[in-house]
Amino acid sequence: MDELRINGERLWAALMELAQIGATVKGGVKRLALTDLDKQGRDLVVRWGREAGMSITIDQIGNVFMRRDGTDNTLPPVMTGSHIDTQPTGGKFDGNYGVLAGLEVVRTLNDLNIKTRSPIEVAFWTNEEGSRFVPVMMGSGVFCGAFSLETAYAAKDTEGKTVGEELARIGYRGDQVPGDHPISAYFETHIEQGPVLEDADKIIGVVPAVMGLSWYDCVVTGMEAHAGPTPMGLRKDALQVATTIMQEVVAIANRYPPYGRGTVGMVQVFPNSRNVIPGEVKFSIDLRNVNDELLNTMHGEITAFIDATREKTGLGISLERVSYYPPCPFHPDCVGAVRNATEKLGYSVMDVVSGAGHDAIYAARLAPAGMIFVPCKDGISHNEIEDAKPEHLEAGCNVLLHAMLERAVAV
Repeated sequence: MDELRINGERLWAALMELAQIGATVKGGVKRLALTDLDKQGRDLVVRWGREAGMSITIDQIGNVFMRRDGTDNTLPPVMTGSHIDTQPTGGKFDGNYGVLAGLEVVRTLNDLNIKTRSPIEVAFWTNEEGSRFVPVMMGSGVFCGAFSLETAYAAKDTEGKTVGEELARIGYRGDQVPGDHPISAYFETHIEQGPVLEDADKIIGVVPAVMGLSWYDCVVTGMEAHAGPTPMGLRKDALQVATTIMQEVVAIANRYPPYGRGTVGMVQVFPNSRNVIPGEVKFSIDLRNVNDELLNTMHGEITAFIDATREKTGLGISLERVSYYPPCPFHPDCVGAVRNATEKLGYSVMDVVSGAGHDAIYAARLAPAGMIFVPCKDGISHNEIEDAKPEHLEAGCNVLLHAMLERAVAV
């Protein structure tokens, strides 16, 4: 079994064909969840699955499960997958690679007439990106019970169309109750979406965990006034106070390396006029780290700093935590299967903790899970110029093949 390899040219061809559905002028893909283009993408992948001899199950949130039978179909399946919806300015590989890598594993097993004791399934989850409907990772979230089917159905896009209506319209509102679908183990193969592997010149990233994150909305309230007549010492400048908090966000992240992250990505200044001292600033704060203890410490430090700043300046400062995803350590058995496969195949390797969310986070609530990363050019993702080398994608799929075989047991 050690000599088994997937067909890299076939994997690449499938990725390029799927990328034509919603292709953009700049070479990316715009295929938003539950649009007509999403239906076309789903139909294509489902057709490929059926051509590979797989049976298809669709649940009520539109998650699609493509199954290759094992010799003992009473066993829960070893599953792999990801998503095929994209960002408005998305790339060819984010999510799509994980789904088509799973399909290529099945095609390779078919080519070589290899049977497995456990069934193998390839899943693609609904609305992972959250770019048309929120919350993100919707399909896998409903599947694991993180939020209800009713909540997901009621989510609306900017035109007022709901998830429930759009699922029915494109024909992917299935019958199976989400979660009534056992899994024995779950693997997800993905481009890294960051620069670490490329910078280290490594081919495979073993993913032991996904960072947790805390999102906040912060509002600093001062007093707008004329920029000329108002002396510096008498100002209530909301922006200057806000910038001290923003700098502390970065400082906190730097105090907790290597996985501390601190970002202010959205800022609204009122009244946003050249010669008016800002009276109000609203901004986002994004804190991340690899375990609960560190993330809670970072939360405590930003809260304490804001309390002290409020006391020192006399300005109104509010901080609201608007979202929290706990860190997700992956199961040692699945992480070990990825390590074993990488060592067997002789690829260069390093551990990479994921800073982005993935459907594997929710799958890990129900079954042992693990992830495989491969490099992407310049670490760029969620961008039409997202790119990856065919040989790296092939390598990641080879690792997936061997990791899944370890769990599904070839016979």
